[in-house]
Amino acid sequence: MRFRVKTTGWLVVFLVFVGLILGLLLGKAEFLQDRTTLNPETAISSQYPDFQPDIKTVTSNPQTALSSQNSKPQPEVKTATPNPQTALSSPNSKPQPQQKKNPKSKAQKTPNNPVKTTAAFRAYRPRYEISWANPTNFGERFTTDVYGTPINNQPIIVLHETAAPASSVLNFFQTPHDDENVQASYHTMITLDGTVVYIIPPEKRAFGAANSVFDGPLGSETVKTHPQLPPSVNNFAYHVGLETPPSGLENHEQTHSGYTEAQYRSLAWLIAQSNVPDERITTHRTVDRSGQRIDPRSFDFNKFLNVLHSFRGASQIN
Repeated sequence: MRFRVKTTGWLVVFLVFVGLILGLLLGKAEFLQDRTTLNPETAISSQYPDFQPDIKTVTSNPQTALSSQNSKPQPEVKTATPNPQTALSSPNSKPQPQQKKNPKSKAQKTPNNPVKTTAAFRAYRPRYEISWANPTNFGERFTTDVYGTPINNQPIIVLHETAAPASSVLNFFQTPHDDENVQASYHTMITLDGTVVYIIPPEKRAFGAANSVFDGPLGSETVKTHPQLPPSVNNFAYHVGLETPPSGLENHEQTHSGYTEAQYRSLAWLIAQSNVPDERITTHRTVDRSGQRIDPRSFDFNKFLNVLHSFRGASQIN
């Protein structure tokens, strides 16, 4: 009888101890969850307009394909006939589901005009590939800056050049980089033959322009999202890289032979499907504040705009 009482007593003590441990663990989990929600480094903005290419028919949802830093890059998928009408969706399209939303953040101010493309646009169908970057090389778009101020910048498009062959650039983007000073990426790249390569989902934040400011009609725009790093335009930018021609590889010359006709047309085709106006299309050289970026070299902006205007209606030009 005494043995049973003693055993029961120890069992009660053991169950109470287990209950305390579980309570502490659950409390810690809830605390960490609250910290994650309030931390601007991990906040996800559901207000950023969706530039998502129409890739559902050729690959799985990038939100799940890029779910962890240890996930392997998705296999490259190629097709010769993408759907040009939906490669970049308009602001009227439904946004993809987001994990969290900051109720205090304001919606991004974006043009409400529907995208109107032309017969010339519909007649041009570039090849495209999907080559997802490793998750260490991109992040979330924040709803607030490091000071807790809501972010409401209009989107901009920043043009770059690769300074290396397309294959080398994709290999770099698909390689994990834990060093924040090494991480880099574009949302999309245009190869020399005009192929459009989708690298990062547009609702994500590409690391395309560190220490950068956009000077436009609304004044100087930049967002500080990291307490130890300079502010940048990355939180409201869509980054597009042009593959550098052979004459521009492995050198820092101010000019090179220039980009191909196919690159200009594919770049215009891509951007024609967005509502981003001309005055918010810029270059890495223009937004850079480090004094080190000169790309895209030898880019003919007038030539590009002429093709862009032939691909989309006047409502998107200004």
